[in-house]
Amino acid sequence: MLASGERRQALAAYFGEAEYRALARLAHRARRAGTKDSLPHVLVIPGILGSQLGLRRHRPLPDDVLWVDPLDIQNGRLPLLDPGAGAPVVPLGVVLFSYLRLKLYLRARGFAVTLYPYDWRLGIEAAAAALAQTLRAQDADRVAIVAHSMGGLVSRAALALPETGHVERAVLLGTPNLGALTPLQALRGTYPVVRNMARLDLGRSAEELSAQVFSGFVSLYQMLPGPECGVDLLDRTQWPSLGPTPRAELLEHARGFLAGLPAPDDRFATIAGVGRKTVTALSRRPDEFLYTVTRGGDGTVPAASAAPSGARSYYAPVAHNDLMRDARVASALVDLLSKGSTRRLPARWVSRSRAQARIGDRQLYRLETDKLNWSRMTPRERRVFLQNLSEPPALPLRVPGMRKRRG
Repeated sequence: MLASGERRQALAAYFGEAEYRALARLAHRARRAGTKDSLPHVLVIPGILGSQLGLRRHRPLPDDVLWVDPLDIQNGRLPLLDPGAGAPVVPLGVVLFSYLRLKLYLRARGFAVTLYPYDWRLGIEAAAAALAQTLRAQDADRVAIVAHSMGGLVSRAALALPETGHVERAVLLGTPNLGALTPLQALRGTYPVVRNMARLDLGRSAEELSAQVFSGFVSLYQMLPGPECGVDLLDRTQWPSLGPTPRAELLEHARGFLAGLPAPDDRFATIAGVGRKTVTALSRRPDEFLYTVTRGGDGTVPAASAAPSGARSYYAPVAHNDLMRDARVASALVDLLSKGSTRRLPARWVSRSRAQARIGDRQLYRLETDKLNWSRMTPRERRVFLQNLSEPPALPLRVPGMRKRRG
């Protein structure tokens, strides 16, 4: 449809006019290029929240999408996503706004590409076992992986399983190899996505959604960093008394998960986003967590986690959710997938910024508390809202010890 112009008005309303034009150009290029047998078949593995989830329905009824369907959220159906609710939720496809551009870019360069959805609520080891089974069933002579965020952990775990040695390369974009503090904020009800979901849910606060829905996602616990972040988050007694608390059995299940993942072998390369305001450290008061924000990451994952010591790594001044959509990163991916290295991105990065900010749970609980009526929003308002779900609060960063300028 992008290449032919079919349903142009509907697609432009969904993607936005500028994005629609960019996708249409890529679709034309992809159609002309075809696929080259000399290049590997690429599986694109999304991050957490990057696959649509919902309930299968018998044709001719369409499937019932829960994530992310704002009307369902407004009507209070988000708790069906809690695995403990028992609803037969399955992956229904990849979120196209996030991953279609990358697929078309690689297609335009001759790669066969498959977008691989999975159930990101469950344990990473379960998603890895399913991915490994898919990889074993591939009939292409050459196979490679591009994985975003949590998808990189799924890929690492999958490629450690038997009969996956035929996957020749894996590139991880913004993967929390050493964990990240944004999963903690999702469990605490302070992460922007959770707070924005609560703006749509007319009957629940962000803290209630965290307690009733997000706290049931096994994967969030498995991405919590170790004590080097400042607090032992897998010790339930270290969590403050105020706000949502973790589920003890899921904390225990996650203990040692990241440390137990096999180190990436020589098939792996990582690309870390840098220069964006990112929560990189944590401290604790009796009634709240305090988060330290620096420019040491992509806005979601610290660079030290996305590009751990010993990994073959590259760096890009790109936000977490734009790593799959950035043209320079995509060009570097073509190099990495076809020949294993690239000069399009630097292989070293040293932050020269000492500026930082600190913000606590109490202050974050006061943000984004107004409710929205999805039914009354214009198409543009809806698109902007969905595209900015994970936008962090605007915090001014300052160098410690320097006086605030007047005027």
